[in-house]
Amino acid sequence: MDLIRRFDRPDLRRPRAIVALEGWGDACDAASGAAEYILGQVEVEPFAVIDPEEFYDFQVRRPIVEVDEEGIRSLSWPATRFFAVHQPGEDHDLVVVLGEEPNMRWRTFARTLVQVLDEAGVEKLTTLGAFVGQVAHTLPVPIIGVGTDPDEISRHDLITSRYEGPTAAISVILEASRESGMPAISLWAATPHYLAANSNPKAMLALLRKASAVLDMEFDTAELEAIVAEFEDKVDKATDSSSDLADYVRRLESAGSEGLSGTDEDDPAQLIEDIEQFLRQQPEGS
Repeated sequence: MDLIRRFDRPDLRRPRAIVALEGWGDACDAASGAAEYILGQVEVEPFAVIDPEEFYDFQVRRPIVEVDEEGIRSLSWPATRFFAVHQPGEDHDLVVVLGEEPNMRWRTFARTLVQVLDEAGVEKLTTLGAFVGQVAHTLPVPIIGVGTDPDEISRHDLITSRYEGPTAAISVILEASRESGMPAISLWAATPHYLAANSNPKAMLALLRKASAVLDMEFDTAELEAIVAEFEDKVDKATDSSSDLADYVRRLESAGSEGLSGTDEDDPAQLIEDIEQFLRQQPEGS
């Protein structure tokens, strides 16, 4: 069985790639949201997909029944899609890969994904991820980098990681890139744990800006920047509504990047519940 369904073979100029997977390594939809934002700027159909049959447990991730305006029913399956984004003003075109973290056969999945990129002529790969940490929303989003070339991490002023423990499929893709000889960097944004129930456009923007520098290409982020301003205003109102919450954010500001490892036993669960309740009550655009 061919694991790859090819619809087209795009003619790309020295392409570079961004990969984001929904799931465990996509806190606050930051990684997938960044990739979706790029795709939202263009009209493009996937040129290839990885067939889901070998990689997903359909009792865990069931297919979705959809009914169109004419009453015709169809099934929507989880799939990893490859999009070719032509960049006329840049030296490189872009391949965006968006999908869901698979349930099984991660090494085969990762090698298949890298195979598609290699066939498309991709020169360099950046994967996006995000995790929940004890960081303040008022500070710049910390971006941790892991790469096939350690010198690239320092060159792009990325925070290095000594993390050991369970990981995401994105990390397996990085290893498959290393095996194939394709240069790759994995970017991970730290998102505030007290905002974990909400999408985080600020983390999306931070990932896109860093990916732009790593891949040496520009992205139009004006629309996302406006969304971030509204998001920050809403969260600031939430923190201003509670002196305890405001004090807690100030403590996180003082701690800086020391809270990147995640929450601990002293996590103020009631404050988190309060801010989530406040944000849920806010009308859109307020």
